[in-house]
Amino acid sequence: MDEDTRNKTTRDAADQSVPEHRVADTEVASPEEATPVPPSGAGSVFGDRLDLAIRYVETLATAGLERGLMGPRERPRLWDRHVLNSAAAAGEFADGETVVDIGSGAGLPGVPLALARPDLAVTLVEPLLRRATFLQEVVDALELDIRVIRGRAEEKDVIAKAGGADVVTSRAVAPLSKLAGWSAPLLRPGGRMIALKGASAADEVDRDARALRRLGFEDVCVQIVSAPDAEETRLVIATLATRVGTRGSRSRAGGPRHR
Repeated sequence: MDEDTRNKTTRDAADQSVPEHRVADTEVASPEEATPVPPSGAGSVFGDRLDLAIRYVETLATAGLERGLMGPRERPRLWDRHVLNSAAAAGEFADGETVVDIGSGAGLPGVPLALARPDLAVTLVEPLLRRATFLQEVVDALELDIRVIRGRAEEKDVIAKAGGADVVTSRAVAPLSKLAGWSAPLLRPGGRMIALKGASAADEVDRDARALRRLGFEDVCVQIVSAPDAEETRLVIATLATRVGTRGSRSRAGGPRHR
């Protein structure tokens, strides 16, 4: 079992065992569990929206931990391992693109991307009620222009609401072949899958290359990006360069848009 699948399984188990609370009802952390101070590099990533990023991290450190969306050991690493790590991908998106974050969980990478790039039209897709409720509370509390959809990426209703996206992104959700299968129906022809992966990203690309080609993905690559004071982020980027015809045949579609 790879790191992404283990993380997803752990989140699922925690989600089933933690009682429901609202963000507003969360108790303030004790001094020894204080929210991590933002590193100096956070200002260059989030600019005049740094205050919103700080509030988001505070929510992850309190309600997010209480409700099992983040592990307790992650508190001191919320900035470098999670929020800034997610925001590091912001430079890979063109101006004003529509972005769908599938299996969003605690809002990673969708919320940090929206904070770093307010021009993006971000939709968070999350199947579990507890997490979808948390996400909507975060969006409302921070007054973010983000849409939250409860459902699975492969469901017809979700595809009808969020399909035709420029980019489908995700973080620690599933193995690459399965992730590509969920992403493809949500993308426009020429759209891109940008998956945040761990150290095994290149191995996953090699292992699942045939599955990606079968789904219509081309130009698959691994790119390493980083934000100040954060862990490196490995992105698997692939372009959906074909579409499926009415008889199941594949035909060329328009190429990807570039910045």
